[in-house]
Amino acid sequence: MYPSPNGRLPGQLLIDRMTATAHDRGLLSQDPKIPLVSMMNIGKSFPGTRALKGISFDLGQGEIHALVGENGAGKSTLMKILAGVYPYGEYEGEILIAGRPQRFRNISDAEAAGIGFVHQELSLVPELSVAENIFLGRAPQRLGTIRWDEMYQRTGRLLDQVGLELDPRTPVLQLGIGQQQLVEIAKALSHEVRILILDEPTSALTETEAETLFRILRVLSAHSTGIIYISHRLNEVFRLCDRITVLRDGSSVLTENADRLDEPRLIQSMVGREMSQLFPPVQRSPGNVVFEVRGVALENDSLPGQPLLQDISFSVRSGEVLGIAGLMGAGRSELLMALFGGYGEKPTGQVFIQGKEVKLKDPCDAIAHGIAFVTEDRRRYGLLLDQNILHNLTIAALRQISGRVLTNEPGEIGLADKLVRDLQIKTPSLFTSAGVLSGGNQQKVVLGKWLLTKPLVLFLDEPTRGIDVGAKEELYRRINDLANQGLAVVLVSSELEEVMGLADRILVLHRGKITKEFSHANATSEKIMACAVGHPELS
Repeated sequence: MYPSPNGRLPGQLLIDRMTATAHDRGLLSQDPKIPLVSMMNIGKSFPGTRALKGISFDLGQGEIHALVGENGAGKSTLMKILAGVYPYGEYEGEILIAGRPQRFRNISDAEAAGIGFVHQELSLVPELSVAENIFLGRAPQRLGTIRWDEMYQRTGRLLDQVGLELDPRTPVLQLGIGQQQLVEIAKALSHEVRILILDEPTSALTETEAETLFRILRVLSAHSTGIIYISHRLNEVFRLCDRITVLRDGSSVLTENADRLDEPRLIQSMVGREMSQLFPPVQRSPGNVVFEVRGVALENDSLPGQPLLQDISFSVRSGEVLGIAGLMGAGRSELLMALFGGYGEKPTGQVFIQGKEVKLKDPCDAIAHGIAFVTEDRRRYGLLLDQNILHNLTIAALRQISGRVLTNEPGEIGLADKLVRDLQIKTPSLFTSAGVLSGGNQQKVVLGKWLLTKPLVLFLDEPTRGIDVGAKEELYRRINDLANQGLAVVLVSSELEEVMGLADRILVLHRGKITKEFSHANATSEKIMACAVGHPELS
């Protein structure tokens, strides 16, 4: 790592500098009772929909304030207004920072006012290094020449602050999505913000990385930084946050101290109804083996000669959900991507579908053999964001719908319209761009796309990442229904309760190897975690 001078903690130096800068720029009020942020009667409309309906929201100095609600409730829209993404004039209402009215024209104006926004969907440039991403457009210079040593040292201190042991020269494309999330947070801290907005910051983090993040946020709040924390992980909200505001259908329905709320009341406020049991009961009778792999191995494409997967063998039956658990870096996502033919290196080993050995050279082969894959990163790998919902739903099944020559547009529209109704996708039209949908509705579009291919086996990689509790319940019921209809499902999830709640059997990976298999009845979080850290003897 890159140590700071005088033996002081790098994070403390950064925080001291942020506090001093905030006072110099007038971003902290002398009166601690004056909120850092006051948003009053904020309204916002898009064509065909009223997104925000007169919302008022405030953030105190040193407060961690949770903003929760279902996807589409208005959380991201409200925060984009605060962060200058939607400029003054495109919304109604007023914003005050430390008691002073603000009219942000753009993101730069908001950053100058001390606001940093870490979005759920990452905005890093994969081909550039970590340091180049953090200081993109503002690299330290002297006489027109970039001071690389200074940039690497400053980046090293920021990485130390977020608990990442990385060389600042590392290209971002070599990082996992959890590491990229922490780089985004380091980038926000490099702006010396006094108001930090975090949108689903732990959705791709391991438990250890999440704990590091929580420590950072508590230190920042102790030094008067205000933090707006958007998350669907309610246990984190209760652990971390001082107050909670609930948005529903573009309105604020509740603001209360966290210690005066409990999870059932919070969920009811979010969805407008009492929730039934989150996970449907696992009472299935699996049929014959549909998908089987034997002795699968894979080389790490970024570290030639190093194994990423070793001797992986498993099978999944029709009407069965097979869960795959493990820590980040265990090889779970890479396993599904390799079997689907989408990983850079090709795996060795054997793959059988309905008892017949097949060679899957690329995703087209996998689709042709009845494999569907809902990927971890839906925006990058699952959707064409600038295309409409109709095209996104039908693109993987065009040959079945239209044949090889002509497009059967009425047939496309009919099937897509039925899917929108069946999956309850909230959209004004089939011709709405997929990029403007909420995370939960985007995930339904990805799932619908693959269901149109009529698959034999469905790979699900982190299917509930970044979606709200109501959408999760819907998706869990849908997975259960699909399995009951005979579909073979392979589920990867970082949330142990999700794997334990849905799967008939659970495989645990550690460093690219299967350490143990559990039945639904015998699995506990303690046993799974012991295997995930490489100690199956403790399970």
